[in-house]
Amino acid sequence: MYLAIDIGATKTLIALFSRRGRVVRRVKFPTARGAHVFIDDLVGNLEVFRKYKISAVVVAVPGIVQKNYSVNFGNRDWGEIDICTPIKNLFSCPIYVENDANLAAIYEGYRLPGRTVFLTFSTGIGGGVVEKNRLLAGVNFEPGHRKYEFNGETNEWEDIAAASALERFYHINPATDLRGKKVMQDIAARIYLGLPDIASEFHPDTVVLGGPMGKIFRLYTKYLPKLPEVKYRRPKRPLESVIYGCYIYAKQKERE
Repeated sequence: MYLAIDIGATKTLIALFSRRGRVVRRVKFPTARGAHVFIDDLVGNLEVFRKYKISAVVVAVPGIVQKNYSVNFGNRDWGEIDICTPIKNLFSCPIYVENDANLAAIYEGYRLPGRTVFLTFSTGIGGGVVEKNRLLAGVNFEPGHRKYEFNGETNEWEDIAAASALERFYHINPATDLRGKKVMQDIAARIYLGLPDIASEFHPDTVVLGGPMGKIFRLYTKYLPKLPEVKYRRPKRPLESVIYGCYIYAKQKERE
């Protein structure tokens, strides 16, 4: 069995997968503001999984992973923290730490032909590039921090088009409740800002638009300008791409 841990900005999800990829058990808890409190909460919630025979643990984090050990979180002012050691004290199996958007990209690009760029429009904008079911080597992809002009102002793309930015602009929560032709046209214009640069840089065959905005994919993509030789695709699991990516990643590591 495999354990997936998705550490998000507001919640952390733990999912236990069978060897065939079925979710056997889930636990969800709020992501604490402080690093030490979070680690205590994580350890406490992992205790219930100690009775299972775990082959590998994959931890998805919203930040920069360094040597599969310390993590610089993108949505918390935690600096570098040790995620692995507390988990190693519970499970005697390999433990892998990877960026959450990369893991989601592995799942959403799995078995798609050619090259896939996955983008998640959530608290920020993250992404990954996948080819032949693997992350493209040597790519440091942080699309949300690219700057664009929109409505006369220059801002980072994620401050324009992330789900959190749309919630602030439209005074609504969650962004998936947004409706109306003019609203969808506005969303499409915001999302399209970064797509030509990404297409020019990576030459993808497919662009998957995920995260919360993936849930309303069909509402705004009818207004999204086309990119030459690129297909837009709805995510298979808009809100669970990460944990399923953890499972695939664990299986890949097992075969290495």
